[in-house]
Parts: sequence; structure tokens; C-alpha cells
Amino acid sequence: MPERMRVEVAPDKEVIALVYPAAKPYLADITLILGHGAGADQTSGFMTKFATELAARGVNTITFNFLYTEQGRRVPDTNNKLEACFRAVVETTREKKIGRGTLVIGGKSMGGRIASQIAAAGSLNVEGLVFLGYPLHPPGKVNQIRAMHLSAIKVPMLFVQGSRDPFGTPDELQPIIKTLRAPADLYVVEGGDHSFKVLKRGGIPQEDTSKAVLDRIELWLRQTFANP
Repeated sequence: MPERMRVEVAPDKEVIALVYPAAKPYLADITLILGHGAGADQTSGFMTKFATELAARGVNTITFNFLYTEQGRRVPDTNNKLEACFRAVVETTREKKIGRGTLVIGGKSMGGRIASQIAAAGSLNVEGLVFLGYPLHPPGKVNQIRAMHLSAIKVPMLFVQGSRDPFGTPDELQPIIKTLRAPADLYVVEGGDHSFKVLKRGGIPQEDTSKAVLDRIELWLRQTFANP
């Protein structure tokens, strides 16, 4: 079971983070903080599965609620409030010395975008980013690209993107990734949507797809941040 961690975002305002300790036989000496997407909190099936499975693979994993979900609201906070919340989680993780090793941040959709924004601002000492369905643009609005800030990021990035993602396909992401200064890898979930769900007629079981995604994230983390 995950451990609860209180995070003070502002005076009289706090959120709860869930800490999933890494399985000791497979310790990777890496801590990964994942923010949730706009439509679901940290207890969603997607977030719980990724946190649990990555911890089982030896990666300390932390999820948290943004203030608006903690307060039971459906509409996301403004960008500056979302960023402040993510920063507070990172700072608390550092203060409590969770994992004590490499710190990587990212998240599902909006959570990953906010992680990228605080990393681009350079105000936090984080070593990498993992995007679980990067929201390149709103569905059907391909001209509203959210990528200009990515070029300011200086740490390695992993983009995991479904081939059917209406928020941005791998083909749309690839040209942008090629222009980035920092190392950036793209893992394509064939047949996957924004949450990596595949069509049954594709012939690949959903569990196999999920396992492949988790395996790729673990491999990337270990290869990118392996201790010398």
C-alpha cells in the first residue's frame, strides 16, 4: 500500500501525495513524480496502475492531487497554480529525501505538460521527464500547439504516445522532438489512444500493451540514469 505524504502548497492549502516505495530487490535509485490528467485524480485506474507497476519494477513512484481535485472541483486551476502545486510536491520530496537518488518528473496528459513547464523554467533541480500521452494540442485544434517551451528543457525526456492520440499523434510530435536540444526519445504505443487503450480488433491484448509501455519506461530510466 502507498504511504500518504502531506504537501503544503500555500498557507492553509495542502494536497495529499501517495508514495509507492520501490521493490527492494530491484532498486533503481530513481524517484519518479507523476501528475494526473485534467479529468481524473491520482486514484484513477491509470495512475494507480502505473505507480504500482513502476514501484514493483524498482522505481520509487509518487503521485499527487492538484489543488482543484483535492478540493473536489472539476475545472483545473490556472497554469500558475498548477505549477506551484507541482513544485511544492518536488520540494517536499527533496526535503523528505524520498529515494535520495535521481529525481524524474512527468505525468499523464496535463500532469506531464505542467511538469514540462516547471522544468523549462529551470527553477527546480530535476534530472529527467516522462510524458504519458503529451497533450500537444486540444483534440481537433491542431493549430494550438503547446510545445514552444520544450526547447528550454535541458534534461532527457521520454515521450510515450499512442498512435491514435487525438491530443497529438507521434507523427505530429516527431518533428518537434527533432528540434529539441536535450536528448528526447519517443515510444509509440501502436493502436493506442490518449490513455494507451488499444482496439480489440488490433489483436494485441491490452495487458500486453500496458506491460510493453511499463517495460519501456523502466528500461529508459535505468539506461538514462544508471549510476556509473
